[in-house]
Amino acid sequence: MRTNYSDDFPLLKNSWENGKRLVYLDNAATTQKPAQVIEAVRKYYEHYNANPHRGAYPLSEKATELYETARERVAGFIGAGSPEEIVFTKGTTESLNLVASIYGMDILQEGDEILISIAEHHSNLIPWQAVAKAKGARLRYLYTDENGKLTQEEIAANITSQTRIVAVAQVSNVLGIVNPIGEIIKKAHEAGAVVVLDAAQGIPHMQVDVQALDVDFLAFSGHKLYAPMGIGVLYAKKEHLSKMRPLLFGGGMVDDVSEQTATFTDGPAKFEGGTQNVEGAVGLHSAIDYLENIGYERIGEVENELTQYALARLNSMPYVTVYGRESGHNRTGVISFNIDGAHPHDVSTILSADGVAIRSGHHCAHPLMRHMGVNATCRASLCFYNNKEDIDVLAESICKVREVLKLGAK
Repeated sequence: MRTNYSDDFPLLKNSWENGKRLVYLDNAATTQKPAQVIEAVRKYYEHYNANPHRGAYPLSEKATELYETARERVAGFIGAGSPEEIVFTKGTTESLNLVASIYGMDILQEGDEILISIAEHHSNLIPWQAVAKAKGARLRYLYTDENGKLTQEEIAANITSQTRIVAVAQVSNVLGIVNPIGEIIKKAHEAGAVVVLDAAQGIPHMQVDVQALDVDFLAFSGHKLYAPMGIGVLYAKKEHLSKMRPLLFGGGMVDDVSEQTATFTDGPAKFEGGTQNVEGAVGLHSAIDYLENIGYERIGEVENELTQYALARLNSMPYVTVYGRESGHNRTGVISFNIDGAHPHDVSTILSADGVAIRSGHHCAHPLMRHMGVNATCRASLCFYNNKEDIDVLAESICKVREVLKLGAK
């Protein structure tokens, strides 16, 4: 059985920092791209580049075919009922803003409640703040317990008859905890609410079936899924999408335009005005092919083993605090930690000298940081192309932090 996947990623094979091999542990921010994806984008530009849906000449028709085939591939990948339920966007942020700014603004009334979790990324928080303020709705929160979990009691107590929208992440980008999405969706629908799922941190690590989940909206970014930056997906049930107004106005999203009025097309095109990111869609198609060739079962096996190994190494260090300690199948390889007496930015800078790339800061989750009682954390995030040697280098470099900052012995 194959164990080394890093050879598929040119940057990982070719990158060195300060004369040392790059240990890339910032996968929650963006993943590296396999050669197959890079080749697919290169091939598109060398052979098929044209504006889709615009021309009757062969090159444009081919670009259109590639773009729409990618839409079909995404629909199948997430179990959508139809490609007509797939809107291409720039990424998760744009997808969530689209739902909030159009759907949320149109259905919410004064006194209605929007429910999100305290652990949400700002992209799934600030848009709802704006909508709540504009519509006179109330923004309420689900609070995590000391282990970063959303408990059944918390969910049951806060989804009420006044709840109209529940917007939550599938996986926390800070703690790696997998939220009980099935239970949240069930409770929300029983209360008559719709569910908006931020799958940016979940879909790179686990299979998602939108029909099995019965989720109303789902958003994710290609660049966290081994695809190029600048391509994202919004899934929406057709019943919701058909009622939504367009957000961007321009070419490609109209049926007819007169001097004073315009009528809009149906389906995803209504939300895809202007020239679209065809190369990104092509790259996303290739990334999905690559992932499914490996298989989520195998990805899960590799990542779970690495996560448990990393947690064991970090938890063995008495001066390291790991947040959200839950193990097993209820977390991914996103691990936030701090070193006693060391600022996270100093830690990440010192680690960088050893070629170790991690994240430091608030991770676009200010409310969660305050809820946890910290200002910032270090974040190492694993994926299947990492290995135990990467984790060993991380642990050894963490040991050096105390020496460099003169905080005491290892």
